Amino acid sequence: MAIKQLRLKTQNISGKLSHLSDILGEQGVNIRALSVRRESPEISSICIVVDDPKKAKNALGAKGMEFEETEVIAVEMPDHPGGMNAVLRPLRDARINVIGMYPYIGRASDPIIVIEVDQHSAAIRVLKNNWVKIWDKEIYRL
Repeated sequence: MAIKQLRLKTQNISGKLSHLSDILGEQGVNIRALSVRRESPEISSICIVVDDPKKAKNALGAKGMEFEETEVIAVEMPDHPGGMNAVLRPLRDARINVIGMYPYIGRASDPIIVIEVDQHSAAIRVLKNNWVKIWDKEIYRL
């Protein structure tokens, strides 16, 4: 039930995110979830979930862009005050660390978040045992 995330480290200069969007868009790849974080004054980290990871990897590789592929989990999050804890509390109780979290920006009826954890398999087991809806590869088609 792993969703693929691509993480790129880029120079922290104007236009890098637009350039990434151009490369993927030219190959018909749609960004479905996105996180951008400043690592240092010179470097930014971009994490993306796309609708076609294979095409995205080929497109980025063809342009000489380095990236790291990691597994993340896409889960539905209740949309009410404190609803995030339906996802976070079971992970906390199991001593699973959330390394990253960002919203899925595709079409869905309920909010979906993408989470990266330090214990992927354990997190999936814990979330399932707590009735959290986990999205599989169908997330790429939303």
